[in-house]
Amino acid sequence: MKSTLKVCAVALTACFSFAQPASAGYTTTKNPTMLVHGLFGFDNLLGLDYFYGVKDELAKEGGLIYSSTVSATGSTEVRGEQLLSELRRLRIVNNNPTMKFNLVGHSHGAPTARYVAGVAPDLVASVTSIGGVNRGSKVADVARGVIAPGSLAESVVNSVSAAFTGLMALTTGTTSLPQSGVDAMNSLTTAGSTKFNLKFPAGVPTTACGEGAYVVNGIRYYSWGGSQPLTNVWDPLEGGITAVSLAFGGEASDGLVGACSQKLGKVIRVDYKMNHVDEINHTAGVTSWFEVNPKSVYRTHANRLQQAGL
Repeated sequence: MKSTLKVCAVALTACFSFAQPASAGYTTTKNPTMLVHGLFGFDNLLGLDYFYGVKDELAKEGGLIYSSTVSATGSTEVRGEQLLSELRRLRIVNNNPTMKFNLVGHSHGAPTARYVAGVAPDLVASVTSIGGVNRGSKVADVARGVIAPGSLAESVVNSVSAAFTGLMALTTGTTSLPQSGVDAMNSLTTAGSTKFNLKFPAGVPTTACGEGAYVVNGIRYYSWGGSQPLTNVWDPLEGGITAVSLAFGGEASDGLVGACSQKLGKVIRVDYKMNHVDEINHTAGVTSWFEVNPKSVYRTHANRLQQAGL
């Protein structure tokens, strides 16, 4: 009788095991992940996540995921200091003074994450750049060329930017954060990025369009992104992105950042059929029908970090 019960118990256990999702724990990483938004970004705006659906997708399979709340506009250094404060606060909240983070930054979020890795490497396990502005954006270059420093046009741009980010702040509860569209523009130009990279060169390619160092000060660097501005005509942002992409001439880009500028450390891919907002699964998941779902790319990368012991 005991043998029979034992066999039944084993059989039931086996059945239960097979019933579990095959991907359980697939996105579990040693260190928590911090998602860092880019220009005009947010954590949650009227129910929409900046990294649309990504946080939930990673969390349901075991990942511990946080979303940053840094200025929507501002210099890389200002945003970097804000992110640094967030990470230090999370160490206190979790009662873990040695906690490290996998920083995943989109667009301006990439150099923002790199800033923290440069000034406080003890806080960072890895930096992943997604459509990151690592060597400047020609869109910012064109804007800076048209908007002369100290001009009336610059004042207007700053005022419009302040009004827009102020409205965003009211809905996201981030009214205490400083904002500066002009400072953001200066940071994202080729000249601004070059100046930043002299101070924080980790992971940045030393050739025109190559890979950078994979590991610096014990921190691993990765990058991926897109190179197709027009991906889905049903996305209301497609028209604007396609128009702005003309700034790149024949250079491959995601519409706002050149493919070569997106490269940092180990390059996974910068030729996904994605534009700059597809990379964060926007607008509300309206992406290319002919490319892998962006959330799947995040899942795969989380598992990549897991396999690397991060």
